Amino acid sequence: MTPPSGPSPPDRPAPRRAAGSAPRRAALEALLRIEDGAYANLVLPGVLERERLSARDRGLVTELVYGITRMRRALDAVIDPFVRGPVEPRVRAALRIGAYQALFMQMPVHAAVSTAVDSAPRRAGGLVNAVLRRVVAGTPVWADDASRLSYPDWVVERLEADLGSGDARTALEWMNRPATVTVRDDGVVQDRASQWVAVYTGAAPGELVADVCAGPGGKTTGMAAAGPDLVVASDVNETRAGLVRDNAHRLGAANVAVLVADGAAPALRAGASDRVLVDAPCSGLGVLRRRPDARWRIDPDAPERLAQLQRRLLAASARLVRPGGRLVYSVCTLTRAETVDVDRWAETALAEFEAAPPPGPPWRPWGRGALLLPQDADTDGMFVLGLDRAPTGPG
Repeated sequence: MTPPSGPSPPDRPAPRRAAGSAPRRAALEALLRIEDGAYANLVLPGVLERERLSARDRGLVTELVYGITRMRRALDAVIDPFVRGPVEPRVRAALRIGAYQALFMQMPVHAAVSTAVDSAPRRAGGLVNAVLRRVVAGTPVWADDASRLSYPDWVVERLEADLGSGDARTALEWMNRPATVTVRDDGVVQDRASQWVAVYTGAAPGELVADVCAGPGGKTTGMAAAGPDLVVASDVNETRAGLVRDNAHRLGAANVAVLVADGAAPALRAGASDRVLVDAPCSGLGVLRRRPDARWRIDPDAPERLAQLQRRLLAASARLVRPGGRLVYSVCTLTRAETVDVDRWAETALAEFEAAPPPGPPWRPWGRGALLLPQDADTDGMFVLGLDRAPTGPG
């Protein structure tokens, strides 16, 4: 394979002027905590809240933290040839800040280097300066696509096998872009793919809807807005159930009831629900642009392991659907194990259900359901499958 070259994000922003050192110090703190195992989406708000930064600098910190977390492997691949032996975490973070600013933000070299040196421990300033000068001296070249795109090898290999190399690489490139912010009419920030799943359930006035993996509640409140008599939202995690409750209260969604319950053993009466949504736990390989550290947390066995849980959730939830009702399965991932393979299982295991017409473009037909790749509509990656229960039959 010819080594690819050039920074990974498809669209480069306009060159950015250097700002003060405070944003870099804030970014450095967040990056170190993420390196120690903290979640980026939990660390960053706390750091931003504590620092007295302008709106512009808060945006810079967010870009540095999320961008460097995404592109960690690509950055280390161009840094490591110029360092000898282990590098302490604080120095490594400063090197990543400088390399990211120069290579991916197109900041002038002198500014990228000087702000990185300022972020580093004083004793390491000379090392950071020397290494970064060599990093930016030429055009970066990576040994393979996994390094250039900054993903674990297994993620690239898995998606190429499941989607085809062209679609997989384009999806991986799109997931290196910052997520597009979309806002519903009620003010809720929610990706359009998730909004479309909520619409696809077909919730309507007079109906009883069950959302069995509801946290944090975006799809719950989206379905509630369609006017069903009641949406019963449950989640096995008490904290996530609390988020659903808070979101419903904030929106004034009086037709939402929240339970703490295991979706594999739902606390609802069989055959009483008009619509049941199973937005199942998954490997999350379709939302990596939104969760920058997730690519480093997911293990190669996760798709198969989670597919077993997804089947249990579907089997249990199917019993809740009344004759003539609809069961909807969705996952924000792109692996065959969690999409078409689950569909094949359902075709036999849930024989009393027939596939509902899938959503049309920009969704792609995928088994009996539909797949939405990030590049198809600048959204999260998502799979959805609708199953309609026969008007009469078992249960």
